[in-house]
This record gives sequence, C-alpha cells and structure tokens, in this order.
Amino acid sequence: MSGFYLEIVRDEITVVGVDARKFLHSQLANDITSLPVGQSRYSLLLEPTGKITSLVRVRCIDEDTFVLDTDAGFGEITSTRLSRFKIRIKCEIAVSSRTYFAFRELTTEQHAKLISEVGAMNAWRGARLELDVASMGTPEVAREKYFEIRQGTFGEYEHARVLAAWPQMSIDMTSDSIPSETGLTDIAVSFTKGCYPGQELVERMDSRGTAAPRSLRVIRATPGATAGSIVELDGKDIGIYTTVVNEIALALIKRNAESGSIQIGS
Repeated sequence: MSGFYLEIVRDEITVVGVDARKFLHSQLANDITSLPVGQSRYSLLLEPTGKITSLVRVRCIDEDTFVLDTDAGFGEITSTRLSRFKIRIKCEIAVSSRTYFAFRELTTEQHAKLISEVGAMNAWRGARLELDVASMGTPEVAREKYFEIRQGTFGEYEHARVLAAWPQMSIDMTSDSIPSETGLTDIAVSFTKGCYPGQELVERMDSRGTAAPRSLRVIRATPGATAGSIVELDGKDIGIYTTVVNEIALALIKRNAESGSIQIGS
C-alpha cells in the first residue's frame, strides 16, 4: 500500500539555555543526557505522584536548545509543569504550535527519501516506518514538496495509530493514568537514569513486577462499539474502549481479564 500524509497541529515547548539538557534530564522519565544533537526521543513527563502530565518527543537542536512536541492542547500544561521545578536553572521555556506532516504506511523507498528532510524524525515506534516532518515553511509550500505522496484522511491516520498501539493524550490516557498502563515504558522511560519526579511509582512497579490494574491493548471491536463504552467478553465487563476505528480499537483491559481471543497481535 502506498504511503499517505496528514497534517497535524502539535504544540511545541522550546527549552533554551546552558542548563536545558540537565534540566530536562532531571524532569523527564527518559534519558536526555545521551540524546545526540539532531536526534529525537520520546519521554513521559510525570507528576511527583507518578501520574502522567504529558507524552512528549524531545528533539535536540543543539547543545543548548531542545524542542518538545506534544499533542495539541498540552503545550501550556507541559510548560507549567516544567516551570514549577525550574529553580535556579539557566534556561527559558516558550510554548508555540506547528504543523507536522505525519507520514504513515510508507514504502521503504519513501521512508528513505523523507528521513533526510530537515525536521524529519521517526514517529511512534517506527515499526511501520512512521515518520513526522516538522514543517519549516508554510503548509502550502510543504504540500507542494510532498505532492508525490497522497493526502490521507483522519480515519486512515487513526487506523494506523490503533494498529501501532499508540495512545493519545486525553483520549487513551489522561492525567489519572500511570506509565505502566500505557504500553510506553519501553520507549519513553529509562530505568537506568537518575532521579526525576514520579520515578518512585515507576521503579517500584517495575522492580516488583507489578502489573497495572488495566493496560492498553489493541483488540477487535464489537459492532457498534464507541469510545467510552464497556468491552464485554462472554458477558463479562473486561475493560473500556478508548479509540474505535471500524473493526479495531484501543481499549483499557483489566489485569486479570481473559482477553487473548479478541486481542490483535496477542
């Protein structure tokens, strides 16, 4: 299948200053100390309680400049949370928004061509060659540049997101969510870095091998299912749908539920 793109507006938090790297490393759940210039890495930003503030992708522009992009509506939330802990730190935090071109279902050749673009970075887990390009000019100029790749629909984008088991803030995870129920700890959390707010809960659950009371899964959706409705199996309530796209869905499934028969990729 040929690839497609969709224009997505994302919030950006720019952190600039001689202490930017050190500060972000102290606040985020992932390792920022080792992030090379020109590369990006996902991380969770947590409250001291271990609950999720936001999911961010951290891009190192240069040694003193970092850009964090996050779902629309979470820029100010992220900035406010970071600013609470910016004490005697030499860096400035600014919030803006930018149009990102989200490329999905790319061929190997398409991905190889696009990854060299300025502002290009791998998206989600990258297993399906997902790629985002932060628009460096007007969206009109960018559209002309990528005219060889068709513009997709929001439905196609959401279908790809569900298959990738990639949660979205305020939809599949909220400020009441904990990292272990999102399926993101392997890509957005470091278990070898130093301390950061919320680390205690994350480390305690990992060291004890404790499963979250519920976890995000990709499942086959029951006809008529909608986000927020109950997932039922053999007459039992086993969870709740968070995103439904036709025949597939993301759902928060209870820890002890026998859900293997409806899980995709189980």
